[in-house]
Amino acid sequence: MPSAYVLINCDLGSEEEIIREIRAIRGVKEVKGTYGVYDIVVKVDGNSMEELKDTITWKIRRLPKVRSTVTLIVIEGQGE
Repeated sequence: MPSAYVLINCDLGSEEEIIREIRAIRGVKEVKGTYGVYDIVVKVDGNSMEELKDTITWKIRRLPKVRSTVTLIVIEGQGE
């Protein structure tokens, strides 16, 4: 099952709102606010790479107040 971590920068003060919206997205397994360069980190799973890509591109990246993202695709089988 393909999975990815998405690192998000968002508008100042919008973190809680974005976290709530992301939690409601199908395929999201974990979402946390963070200190540092990125404001939020999200773990996303998909049944296929296409589904994973669609979730990230069309549901997470398009949220209002999301400024930028970095996506880290997990190498399946490594580290398990």
